[in-house]
Amino acid sequence: MTRLDESNTADDRGYRDSLTKIEPYGVEHIPDVERHGKPSSQFFIWFAAGLSFPITVLGFSAAYFGLSMTQAIIAIVAGALIGSTVMGLMSRMGVKLGVPQQMQARGPLGFVGNLFPVAYVNVFAGVGWAAVTVILGGNALAELTNIPFWITALVLMMLQLLVALIGYNLIHFLQRILSVVLVLGFILITVVTVTRGGAPLAANPHADGFLGAAGSWITFFGYFLAFLVAWLPFASDYSRYLPDTPTIRRRTGIFTMLGNFVTVVWMGVLGVVLAATATSSDPISALHQLMGPWAVPGLLVIALSSFSQNFLNVYGGAISIQTMGIPIKRTTAVILICVASFLVALWGQHGIYAGFAVFLNLTAYFIAPYAVVLICDYYLGIRQTKLGLAQLYDKSRRIEWGFVAWLAGVLGSTPFWVSSLYTGPVAAANPQWGDLSMFVAAAIAGVVYLATYKLRPLSVGTPVPGLSEALVLPTASAKEPV
Repeated sequence: MTRLDESNTADDRGYRDSLTKIEPYGVEHIPDVERHGKPSSQFFIWFAAGLSFPITVLGFSAAYFGLSMTQAIIAIVAGALIGSTVMGLMSRMGVKLGVPQQMQARGPLGFVGNLFPVAYVNVFAGVGWAAVTVILGGNALAELTNIPFWITALVLMMLQLLVALIGYNLIHFLQRILSVVLVLGFILITVVTVTRGGAPLAANPHADGFLGAAGSWITFFGYFLAFLVAWLPFASDYSRYLPDTPTIRRRTGIFTMLGNFVTVVWMGVLGVVLAATATSSDPISALHQLMGPWAVPGLLVIALSSFSQNFLNVYGGAISIQTMGIPIKRTTAVILICVASFLVALWGQHGIYAGFAVFLNLTAYFIAPYAVVLICDYYLGIRQTKLGLAQLYDKSRRIEWGFVAWLAGVLGSTPFWVSSLYTGPVAAANPQWGDLSMFVAAAIAGVVYLATYKLRPLSVGTPVPGLSEALVLPTASAKEPV
């Protein structure tokens, strides 16, 4: 057993600043003796992750919705600002609590209640996003070299597997390097795109996806917010090792917000500029044509950008598996996520653009209410106390009111869903409203949480030895992670 209020040397696994040692922690609470790093690391983690082509693909869809350049840019900035602000709030939570984001949800949802959204997060945000990014990066390499896609995708995934196996410290180190390399690469892409294209995008009410001025704007704005919402279950994962002080928490939130905001706006606007002059409906082919003699470095940058995202996707997916209580090591979970992502990439390589919006929307519908419950629990509940931390490891707390709030948000939003798989009756009757599902789900979850969080708990937890003193947390063994 390990005491939360002590930096016991027994908890010291000698990890700290090591870049070569395999990370020994999974979903355990990070003890004070292992806390290290600076808040600025959060800027580089998310800045590098945001320098990725999927965001450009979202910006490229502005032409499909019939938006003008001005309308599209306002939507991108608004979505990025709201999403990055929430990311900053949730990153702060990792510094204070010292546990991964999805583990924090065991508090308000209960152990069993948390299994449902975490399983969903694992499939869509872990495996799904890793597959999407590998498809885009693999296609870029395949277009450049004429090497079969399965080989380019396999090479990318194997390199990402190696980094994710080593873990937290190496990911932070490489994201700093990738921030520099990718920013130079995307500056090149941006300059060439603007100078060789650069025509302003005009509003087009006859566009295939036009939903009316309001509906198109809301849906396009929702894409950029949804992209950041998909990261919310992982925000604390990369801040949980930081020393816990008020100053570090505050700076962590600011750096996280800035890293996300700058790159989402940049990559999104780049996509809009590309769409204005594109002669192809495929963003990668359009970029290849527009780059001309600069196509080789441009496509290499796109392929390289898959690393900055997938380091996080694979690492976060492994944490999802451990959060579900599956008794395997973090390294084994990383391998499982990589294999699953590679197989999904092979399966979905030809329909990536048609399925991208479906994937993004379904991710946001489930994660938005989940994030609302987490934030409310952190600021209104007892989660910041030692008792609140101890509850995260009490598996006898099976179902709690937070699960009811999350489920109400998901189910209550279904009439508003907009998807080729299922469109709700409200959305079908009012297409001019755009896609409101994510906002409805978040609002319902928030209201239900506020109405229930002070009620008697749904589960009566089994007392953990020492819990009355609110000091004790179980430490995971190598054979059976907590």
